[in-house]
Amino acid sequence: MKLVASLTSPYARKIRVALAEKNLPFEMEVDIPWLPETKVPDYNPLGKVPALIADDGEVWFDSPVIALYLETLGGPALMPADRAANLPVRQTEALADGITDAAVSAFLETRRPAGQQDAETVERQLAKIRRGLTALEERLARHKGFGDAAINIADIAVGCTLGYLDLRFGQLQWRASHPALAAWAAALLARPSFTETVPPAV
Repeated sequence: MKLVASLTSPYARKIRVALAEKNLPFEMEVDIPWLPETKVPDYNPLGKVPALIADDGEVWFDSPVIALYLETLGGPALMPADRAANLPVRQTEALADGITDAAVSAFLETRRPAGQQDAETVERQLAKIRRGLTALEERLARHKGFGDAAINIADIAVGCTLGYLDLRFGQLQWRASHPALAAWAAALLARPSFTETVPPAV
């Protein structure tokens, strides 16, 4: 398998962590989608990472779909087989991905020339992040979708979201405002699958 990914993409990191947790070997091709010479659209018509090229040549893209595909390849399960049990896990994954979507949107807005930035757009996305973190902490308190003894895809998604906030929005100080989430994340982010995929400082 080959994974086309950016080292700073939280969505790609989610798949890199999942591959590590499932002990699945893969080759990684680092590609940055917004560079002129990018080859990402050759794999994903939407021009986004990650994209996974399977051994049979099939290309899978969008991290939730890739995560589902990985479940067909063996290794420790990251999703419950039972549909009813799977739903809360997928909902927590979706919540984490939505927070990441908002963070990426806010970050891209701040990268525009100063005179073209829309402060209201940034604040709207930051409000989504704050509400999303509160919802994650509430779900954690109810053990809704999070793994307990074994890591699952929701845990991975949340960990990658929090890691992206550390990378791009350290000023939010999410640990101070969400101590239960911070305590839970401390153990998760210490796992080798996370320590080995920490994005480079930018």
